[in-house]
Order: sequence, then structure tokens, then C-alpha cells
Amino acid sequence: MTWLNRRDSLNDLRGFQEDFNRIFNSTLPRFMQGEESLGGKWVPSVDILENDNSIVLEADLPGVKPEDFKLHIENFKLTLSGERRFENEKKEDNYHRVERSYGTFTRVFSLPSTVSVDEVKADLRDGVLKVTLPKREEVKARQIEVTIRTEAGSNKAKSAEVK
Repeated sequence: MTWLNRRDSLNDLRGFQEDFNRIFNSTLPRFMQGEESLGGKWVPSVDILENDNSIVLEADLPGVKPEDFKLHIENFKLTLSGERRFENEKKEDNYHRVERSYGTFTRVFSLPSTVSVDEVKADLRDGVLKVTLPKREEVKARQIEVTIRTEAGSNKAKSAEVK
């Protein structure tokens, strides 16, 4: 009698992938695992949200002084660049572990033509840079009153939102 052992090759492949990920994620440096440092460069995290009146960009810049970064707009491209320095390094310090990332950074964001670049405001508070990019008046949603005429001669007003 011959024994037949059936194998699920898809299950074997999943197990191999899990083993592979476990081995490499525990041994690779943080920058190779897709975290915020890459080759000595620090990349600040950014959130972008939009409401009826503006687009808001919030960038995490912990430990970055206002004189250590630049923010400018040219041809509907917003550029945030600067450097986060490791200033606590002393010869007598003996660091056992340094996980925080330092170095230069540049982030470039394409802006839609609906932004009024002349009215942009930026505020740095508690290590978070908040850039408010107001929308031009002609592209904002607005209410328009519509008059409804009936055959009986009475007029009724109704509001409708136009975008």
C-alpha cells in the first residue's frame, strides 16, 4: 500500500512568506523597513485635508526650529525643506541606542489651481507645522436662491447649493 500525502502548496507559500517577513523585519535596519529614515535623510510625516474653504497641510517637525526650515510656493508647487539636527552629541556621551532620525529633508506637493497662493498662512505650534491654503472665491461652494414660479402667480423661494 502506498501512502499519499497531499500538500496545500498555497498554504506552504503563505508559511514561507510569514517566515521570510519575520526573519527580515527583525534583522533589517529601520530605514530598510520603510520607516521615516532613508540613507541618513529624515522625512517628516504629513497629513493633508480639505474642507469647503481650504486645503490644510500638517507636517510633524518635532525639534525643528523655525530658522531650520523653509516653506515656499512656486508654480503651484509647495516645497517644505530643512534640517533636523542632532545637537546633543557630546564627546563624553555614550549613547546605547539612537532611534530618532535626523538630517535634511525636502517634501514637494503639487497644488491645485483652485488654491489662492497669495493668501497662504503657516503656523508652527508644538512641533506641528500647519499650512492653510485657502481656495479662490470663485471655486467655493455657495448657496443660490432659486425662485419657483407657479401658474397660480405665487412665488416661492428655495435655496440650492451650487458647486
